[in-house]
Amino acid sequence: MRKTSLIIAGLMASASPVLAEEAPIVVTAPGGAIDLDEAREIDPQALDIAGKRDLGRALERTVPGLTLAESTGNPWQAAITWRGFSASALQGAEQGMAVYLDGVRFNQPFGDVVLLDVVPEMALANAQLNDANPVLGRNALAGSLLLTTHDGLSLSGLRLQADVDTVGSVGGSASLGLGDKADNLLIVAEARHDDGWRVASPSTLRRVFAKGVHDAGTWGIEVQGLAADTDLTGNGVAPVELLDAKWNAVFTTPDVTHTRFARLVAAPWIAAGETGRIELRAHWQTLNRKSANGDLADFGPCEDDAGYLCLGDDDEFEEPLLANGARVVNDPAVDDYAVFNRGRERTRSGGAMLQWLDERETGNGTRRFAVGASWERARTRFTATTELGELEEDRSVEGLGLLLTSEEGGITPVDVVTRMSDLALFASAEVPLTPALTVEAGARWSRNTVRLDDRLGDALDGSHRFSRLNPSIEFDYALGADVHATAGFALTSRNPTPAELSCADPESPCTLANFFIADPPLKAMTARNWHAGLSGGRGALSWRVNGWRSDTKNDIRMIASEVRGRAYFANLGESRRQGIEASADWRQGGWRLSGSYAFTDAKFRQDFAASSPSNPEADEDGLVEVQRGDRLPGVPRHLVNLYAGRAGRGWELGLAMRARSGQVLVGDEGNDNAKTPAYAVFDMMGRVEVAPGIELAAELRNMFDRHYVTMGTFSEIDEIELAEAPGADNPRAYAPGAPRRLTVSVRARF
Repeated sequence: MRKTSLIIAGLMASASPVLAEEAPIVVTAPGGAIDLDEAREIDPQALDIAGKRDLGRALERTVPGLTLAESTGNPWQAAITWRGFSASALQGAEQGMAVYLDGVRFNQPFGDVVLLDVVPEMALANAQLNDANPVLGRNALAGSLLLTTHDGLSLSGLRLQADVDTVGSVGGSASLGLGDKADNLLIVAEARHDDGWRVASPSTLRRVFAKGVHDAGTWGIEVQGLAADTDLTGNGVAPVELLDAKWNAVFTTPDVTHTRFARLVAAPWIAAGETGRIELRAHWQTLNRKSANGDLADFGPCEDDAGYLCLGDDDEFEEPLLANGARVVNDPAVDDYAVFNRGRERTRSGGAMLQWLDERETGNGTRRFAVGASWERARTRFTATTELGELEEDRSVEGLGLLLTSEEGGITPVDVVTRMSDLALFASAEVPLTPALTVEAGARWSRNTVRLDDRLGDALDGSHRFSRLNPSIEFDYALGADVHATAGFALTSRNPTPAELSCADPESPCTLANFFIADPPLKAMTARNWHAGLSGGRGALSWRVNGWRSDTKNDIRMIASEVRGRAYFANLGESRRQGIEASADWRQGGWRLSGSYAFTDAKFRQDFAASSPSNPEADEDGLVEVQRGDRLPGVPRHLVNLYAGRAGRGWELGLAMRARSGQVLVGDEGNDNAKTPAYAVFDMMGRVEVAPGIELAAELRNMFDRHYVTMGTFSEIDEIELAEAPGADNPRAYAPGAPRRLTVSVRARF
């Protein structure tokens, strides 16, 4: 590490002769234009190819090795999975990507989750996926997703869009862009209601985005605001026998999340000489999320007195349930008890990033320097309750009005305040040593603090501090006019979130709506990343081949508890993710043919025992044995994307295919069960200009109406009768893929 730091210092001191020509400065994240030659870019054409913006699908079609896992059945809660890591809206996922929107971190501070439902999709200009780089901040284990929005100049005029589909989704947007390069304003409004293709799964989204830009040449300022109000239903995986009988069925309902989000950003800048710039990006945001989840419960008549209810498992119910300090009476009129887990997260956060950027053209190429600091602070109040409920015949849960606790703390209300602060110093340099050889280096030092304050006692009180220096270095070499080679190393890390730190005790597991039970320490997760690749192109053809490896330590994993619906977080040894990604793109005369293949080998590197009581291969204690070499759950090993299209004057038509191999079920870390089925899904999209400024577009997803699954796990169904599948006893549960859906949209520009 010391050697790397000396290399960085030396590079910053060894500037090549500077030419007078000024280079543009791109600000999308800390460090400015980092790794532009290695980044995978999703341009406006890729975002717009289906007629309406869909960030997740655009990423899945464009980036080799990237896939969407829709464990809730809701596209706005999908996990973006790449190289065995993910950016997800759900706690407990393998969070391993940092996301930035216009240079400001978009991972939510409470759990590092990424909320796709509040991203202003219609305002997006492009997206960029970068390899692992420590300069891009905490949680950038696999890489970073940088999102950039339009301004009033690039999205000028009045633009209207409306769409409807065969499943029951209707939505639209309106944008107004005014001004010129010196002063411009953009306002975008979006609204959508989707009935959902699964039973009882509606969603409603409303978003407003505004950006104002003033550019005086030597100084300027950008101000933007984002507000979102969403109601999402994500009813989760369903048993395989239930899906065989009815593909759109859900297991239990409801599972709803209401989100209100607002963010303000102010970014003044001033020129520093002819080629430099000093920029401050300050932000403030508020997030209010309410969740309600109806689920099965391990309740039954107490062993000591059948007139009362107790918590337990395997027909042994010994821990008394309490409501208002008194034992809960067992009502013989209730056939199946259930629970309503309710949680509320209220986060207020803010911060600032100050950096100096300099880009100069030299005799050997472009030289870039960046030095800066960032600071972020967040306060979250989290409350959670568990209400006694009754399971109805349609498997919906009806609340019975009793808020539960249990004698030994297996169920308890929560009211806790967390305070997180993060201070970081970073530097990066890109120096062309010769016309053919360029070296890029960077480093980030950070100090992260998490404090917990229990409002109901002192069981959750705690303080945690994490401090690290992570370096990176990369060499780029031009083997010829048409071939480019690169190789590099980066050390990245992820600190435990407040939710994970406070749910790390296997003796007191948490429900998915209740993350605060106990407070033993967790260690920071680290990743050593290596990569090498070749890229090139001649004429109409461009291509790229990459090899990569990421070795992690102190992996933070969510482990299932023996109590139904509960889990805890733990550091579980080491793992290795490695693979190869290859892509090619040919464009000529309006034709476009492209394809990509990714091989992802993700394995554990240490033996351990994991709790997975619903796994049919678990022992009598609910444990599965994991051995070195077992594959990580939820990671397809082979991924293929293909696209063929033709564009003419005022029209475009394309056909896309995405294929994924089977993946290990979540909860089957020991690889003792069959994987999910492999699948290939075809989509068709097209658009035509029907009049000047008016465009009609259509997209047919899953055109052959293929039944496929995006992830799998286990569920306990032995205690509930499925009316659609009598006698069902298979514990496998899948996240079903969406059926055929035709979307028609119209866009107008004035």
